[in-house]
Amino acid sequence: MRLLHTSDWHLGRSFHRVNLLSAQAAFVDRLVETARAEDVDAVLVAGDVYDRAVPPLAAVELFDEALHRLADLGVPTVMISGNHDSARRLGVGAGLMGRAGIHLRTDPAGCGTPVVLADDHGEVAFYGLPYLEPALVKDVLGVERAGHAAVLGAAMDRVRADLAARPTGTRSVVLAHAFVTGGEASDSERDITVGGVASVPAAVFDGVDYVALGHLHGCQTLTERIRYSGSPLAYSFSEAHHRKSMWLVDLGPGGEVSAERIDCPVPRPLARLRGRLADLLADPALERHEQAWVEATLTDPVRPREPMAALTARFPHVLALVLDPERSPGDASVSYGRRLRDRTDREILEGFVAHVRGGAGPDERERTLLGGALDAVRAEAARTEAPR
Repeated sequence: MRLLHTSDWHLGRSFHRVNLLSAQAAFVDRLVETARAEDVDAVLVAGDVYDRAVPPLAAVELFDEALHRLADLGVPTVMISGNHDSARRLGVGAGLMGRAGIHLRTDPAGCGTPVVLADDHGEVAFYGLPYLEPALVKDVLGVERAGHAAVLGAAMDRVRADLAARPTGTRSVVLAHAFVTGGEASDSERDITVGGVASVPAAVFDGVDYVALGHLHGCQTLTERIRYSGSPLAYSFSEAHHRKSMWLVDLGPGGEVSAERIDCPVPRPLARLRGRLADLLADPALERHEQAWVEATLTDPVRPREPMAALTARFPHVLALVLDPERSPGDASVSYGRRLRDRTDREILEGFVAHVRGGAGPDERERTLLGGALDAVRAEAARTEAPR
């Protein structure tokens, strides 16, 4: 059975001030054309269809168009909700869509109920595990203590129990939206840390033939059977080195897996430039980046006059300007923003406690309280679908 594994469409998202809807439409064209040309048996979308819980109308219309085109091809689609999606909104009409071959899996209670497709070698069971917010789903899944590993482990227990009751030789595919240990993150994924632990071990997926992952935006192979497809477009400059693609996966009669990458359209290359303004404007080696979307980090000790205007004269598509003046390591003028860069919410909270105490960070009891507060805020935001 031939599968096309994608994820993290983030329909409705922009890149800095650039509207990406036309680029996302070009991706949908490539997706549909690949499904047709490669004789794909099923399309898999591993979460984050939309960029936010209440997407703009244009994004909903593009999603609707994609589903109609896949249905017209007669290619079944299995799709789960991600942490950016509203599971309840995305799941509206799932029963009716299923009759057209579009299978939406957004309810955690249905983790052990697969979509079953067949080829010449027998049945393949597709289990959709939507993003599992631990504080919200622990009771549904019978987990005593909230945590990513615990709720995903409980969901996989249901998958293995259902699979064990099926005829011998039934092949299995799991779609999941999670941060699996060993994956490489980028700046554009939303932090899903709960209780200080965001990642789950790859071993939680033992017992199935292929795992189609979403959440991380870089295409990655954790094992031959566990892969991230990554996002079809770059959504931050930290993805400048990514090759955006989909996985074309062949699932053999005995569950064997082979996969190749299908490139996604690139609307414009990305470039991260760093140096003094005069050097960036004069360096002939940077000519290749003149038509790229550019993030420029200026290291001038003194802020240049109108740096954005000067950069735009050479790089007309410059989108981001970062000022990082050359300073000595102990310079007290280093900005607060720089000191917080790449730190998680929990690390920021604990650092604040240490700061107001003059160096003494929180003890274990206080760390537990801080973690609980973060979990409660995240769970409440998910319940009310507040912007995050």
